[in-house]
Amino acid sequence: MNKTVNINLANVLFHIDEKAFQKLQRYLEAIKRSFAGTMGSEEIIADIEARIAELFHEKMESDRQVVTLKEVEEVIGIMGQPEDYMVDDDLFEDKTADSPTGSGRVKKLYRDIDNKYIGGVCAGLEHYLGFDALWIRLIFIILAVFTGFGLIAYILLWILVPEAATTAQKLDMTGKPVNISSIERKVKEGFDEVADKVKSVDYEKVGDKVKSGTTSFFETLGEIIMFLFKVLGKFVGILLIIIGASTLIGLFIGLFTVGIVDIIHIPGFDLYDMVNYTDAPVWLVSFLCLFAVGIPFFFLLYLGLKILVNNLKSIGAIAKFSLLGLWLLSLIGLTVLGVKQAAAHAYSGSDTNMEELALPHAMDTLNIKLVANKLYDDFDDININGVSVAYNEAGDKLLYSDDVRVDIKKSEDSISRIRIRKDANGNSFADARDRASKITYSYEADSTGLSLDDHLTTAMENKFRDQEVRLTVYVPAGMVLTFNDNARGHIGRTTKYDADVYRRRMVQYTWLMGESGKLLCQDCPEEIKDDSEGHIIIDGDGIDIDIRDSDEGVIMKIDEEGVKIKKE
Repeated sequence: MNKTVNINLANVLFHIDEKAFQKLQRYLEAIKRSFAGTMGSEEIIADIEARIAELFHEKMESDRQVVTLKEVEEVIGIMGQPEDYMVDDDLFEDKTADSPTGSGRVKKLYRDIDNKYIGGVCAGLEHYLGFDALWIRLIFIILAVFTGFGLIAYILLWILVPEAATTAQKLDMTGKPVNISSIERKVKEGFDEVADKVKSVDYEKVGDKVKSGTTSFFETLGEIIMFLFKVLGKFVGILLIIIGASTLIGLFIGLFTVGIVDIIHIPGFDLYDMVNYTDAPVWLVSFLCLFAVGIPFFFLLYLGLKILVNNLKSIGAIAKFSLLGLWLLSLIGLTVLGVKQAAAHAYSGSDTNMEELALPHAMDTLNIKLVANKLYDDFDDININGVSVAYNEAGDKLLYSDDVRVDIKKSEDSISRIRIRKDANGNSFADARDRASKITYSYEADSTGLSLDDHLTTAMENKFRDQEVRLTVYVPAGMVLTFNDNARGHIGRTTKYDADVYRRRMVQYTWLMGESGKLLCQDCPEEIKDDSEGHIIIDGDGIDIDIRDSDEGVIMKIDEEGVKIKKE
């Protein structure tokens, strides 16, 4: 078991094995001794430490990994030993002149700020591509003048490409090996250039320039542009933080709310059970929605923080890939549930029964009554497409709907019959027929007439699947029919009748089944039965507009069945 030491190398924190630390410490001390008294020794040592830190960082797979003796020896092999290099200036110059310029090292793209005109982009591309910077500048100018793309590309490269600030970065930019020899050489070249400039400078002109306080146009323009982009970047970062944080807060509040509503039975939440065809628990759907929506907004929040905070620590590759996997699983889960939800209405099925009505043979008038259940009517306020949740006398939860329609047709003989067709949807024909058969509907026929439920019910586990009941009452020709007021709105559209009245107003009159199968009104006013001038009726039943032109023989009627135009 070895001890580990925390070290700060070029402002980067590393966890290093004790033996490795001792070797690294001896190596750095040897380098310092080698460059003692050398011009620019402090900058040389700083650049060497920065390069060592860069090599360590490349070899580390995570921030918590410990630098071992193996990594230290590999880095020393790359950098070289101090005694391997001659520090004599004359020997150095000879070696530089004889050494080849290409080292086989992969170049890195940086902005060359030492040879810049504006931002150093073209000078950096010269090192990276091997083309003269003059031609690169001409290409950018031509693209900027004729397409505008050159200006955009230059600004983007200016923002995204880092500048070669350190000696190691300048060597990376030119593709030269970054070791002790190259770093020392580069630093000494820098000092020589500074010395030459100091010797050749016109101090009088410099003094005048300092006094006037002028700077170059391009440098000023560059500073202004960079400042505007920084301000814009900070604004974008703040906007991303606000969007991401507010969305995450809303999702967490929604998750907490949905998680407790089922426990405390908030009114109206039963509707979720009606339309949840997948039988997935509400908490599972909530978590899937939270992850599917929340994870992208979390990364938006994280991106905004990265823009605002320059030294924000990364959440790590493990966390990023874990969140990505969780997001993909959530999307897959929601997709599966969505497909299953949509398939619940893919097919329609029916369950049909034809029965004779147990009516007295001598009955010539049939009173058709639609009967309501007051117990279920109390639950009509909260519904989906007319279907609501109710409780029967035993306290069992069930679905209640008033989607019941009655059509009147002529019987082929003297016997009255009723056909009950129950319809429902399902994910297959068999499933749809099974759910239709589980619809509960009842009626009663006796000497007082025919009593029909104005509603249907089904067990809660059958879910909402567009359940409906369609009744057809077959009566012999010559039978008189009356309706109670509750039948208003339940008379079907295939019922044929001779009077020109609004269908919902049929309950106000007496009807006789004719030989043709059409109901004949027995007490309708004449102006209704033959309304040659038309009418406009607006009442509690709705709007009935009938416009007629006797000269042209054109009739236009607007009622619940739609718009009808007839030319006689």
